[in-house]
Amino acid sequence: MPPELTSTRDRPADRDRSADRDRSADRDRSADRDRSLARRWLWTTVALTAGAFVMAAAFAPSGSAAPDRGLAWVLFVGSSAHVASTGWLYTLRDVRSYAANRPWRFIRVPVLLMIAGAAAAATLTPAAMTWLLLPFFAWQFFHFAKQNLGLTALAAKTAGAPPLRTAERRALIASGLAGTCGLMARPALLQLRIDPGLGALFPLSAAAMAGAVAAGLILLARRAPAQRPRGFCVMYLIGLFFSVPVFVFASPYAAVGGMTIAHGMQYLLLVSLVAAGGPGEAGRALRLAVLGNVALIGGAVLAVTSHLHSGGPAVRLVFGAYLGAVLAHFVVDAGLWRLRDPFPRAFLARRVPYLIRTAPAISSAADIR
Repeated sequence: MPPELTSTRDRPADRDRSADRDRSADRDRSADRDRSLARRWLWTTVALTAGAFVMAAAFAPSGSAAPDRGLAWVLFVGSSAHVASTGWLYTLRDVRSYAANRPWRFIRVPVLLMIAGAAAAATLTPAAMTWLLLPFFAWQFFHFAKQNLGLTALAAKTAGAPPLRTAERRALIASGLAGTCGLMARPALLQLRIDPGLGALFPLSAAAMAGAVAAGLILLARRAPAQRPRGFCVMYLIGLFFSVPVFVFASPYAAVGGMTIAHGMQYLLLVSLVAAGGPGEAGRALRLAVLGNVALIGGAVLAVTSHLHSGGPAVRLVFGAYLGAVLAHFVVDAGLWRLRDPFPRAFLARRVPYLIRTAPAISSAADIR
C-alpha cells in the first residue's frame, strides 16, 4: 500500500498521541474521583461534628442526671467504641510491623499503663483515685485538641491549601488547652466531686479561649482568599471553637458530651475508611466486620469497666485497667496518625489515597507536620 494511503491510525506518532490523551483522561478522571471522595470525607466529618454538639446540647439532662437511652448509645459509640477500635489497627500486618520496630510506644508503654492503672486503682481509696482522674481527663481533652489539629492539617491537604502555619497550629492548641484548663477549674463538669481550689482559673481560661479564637480568626483572615478554601476554613473553625461548650453550659453532658461524641465519630469515620480502603476488594467486607465487632464488643467491655470505680480492691483493679487502656489509646494514636512521620503518610496513602494526594497545594509549603 502506498504510504500516502496508510491510515492515520496506523502511524506510530498518532498512536502515541492517542495513548497519551487516553492516559491524560484517565489521570483527570482519577483526580476528579479523589477530589470527590476527599470532599465527602471532609463534609461528613463536619456533619458528624456539628450533629454531635447539637445532639448533646439538645438532649443533655439537667445536673448530673443520667442521659436518656438515645444519648447514652451515642455517647457509647463516641467514647468506648472508638477507643476499642484502636485495637483493630493491630490486625493490620503493616501496623504490627511498625509497632514491632517501636515496641516502647506501641507495645510496652500501653501494657505498662494498664498495669499501673490497675495497681493504682486497687491500692488507692476511691476518694484518692478521684483526684487522679483530674490529670486523666486533662490528658484526654488535650488528646481531643491534637486530633482537631491533625484533622485540620489533613483538610488543608485535601483542599489543596497551604499547610497550617506555626501560629495557626498554636491557636488551635491554645484553644484546646484553654478548654482543658476550664474543666480543671470546674471538675463538676466532669462529674468529679472534688474541689482543687482552682475556681479563679475558670475566668482566666475563658479569657484565654477568647484570645485563642480571636488570634485564630485573624490568622485565617490573613490568608489570601485562594489559600483558604471553604472546606479547610470550616474544619479550622471547628477546631478553634471545639472547647467553647465548656464555657457555655452548666450541664456536664452539654459541656463535654458533644466534644466526646464528636471526637469519637471523627475517629471512627477515619478508621472505617481505612478498613474499607485497604488492598483487596474481597477482604473489604471482612475488615469492616472485624472492625465493627472489635468496636462494639471491646467498647461494651470498656463501658462496663468504666463504672467499677466504687467497688472493692479487686473490682477497682479492673477499673484501673480500663483507665490504662484509654491512656494506651492516647499513646498509640499520637504515634500512629502523626502525618509528619513517613509511616503514617504511607499507611494512609495505601488505604485512603484520596486524603493524601488530591489537589496540589496552592503554595510550595512543606507537607503536614
